[in-house]
Amino acid sequence: MSTTTAVTTAPWNLLRRALLADGAVSGATGALMLIAASPLGSLLGLNVALLRTAGLSLLPFAALLVFLSSKASIPQRLVWAIVGYNLLWALDSVLLLVTGWADPTALGYLFTLGQALAVAAFAGLQYAGLRRVSPARA
Repeated sequence: MSTTTAVTTAPWNLLRRALLADGAVSGATGALMLIAASPLGSLLGLNVALLRTAGLSLLPFAALLVFLSSKASIPQRLVWAIVGYNLLWALDSVLLLVTGWADPTALGYLFTLGQALAVAAFAGLQYAGLRRVSPARA
């Protein structure tokens, strides 16, 4: 018999709100990057294929976050994975700038650093929300 650790959360606690906000922002950013990759690439000095791929990868992630925010019980391991994914995204964004792999404009630097900080903040809020709820067996 297999059990998974899940967190049962109040209707609108910190974890639920952080997941929903991250989902909304990720979905909007992903759609923008996917739909407007060419003009954004010129404006930001970032590779169009990179923008399009990143945007496409954000859409299912955003859907997952919104879905999870509506669940009565959220798998704890999945939230830990989301926190890790967000931290990896933030780190990769910074590495993109410091390794010279991209040659962004000033606006591109601001965009990349801004979204890296936002993603790191979502990871922090999700971590704090996870720590506030008590585990329950699902």
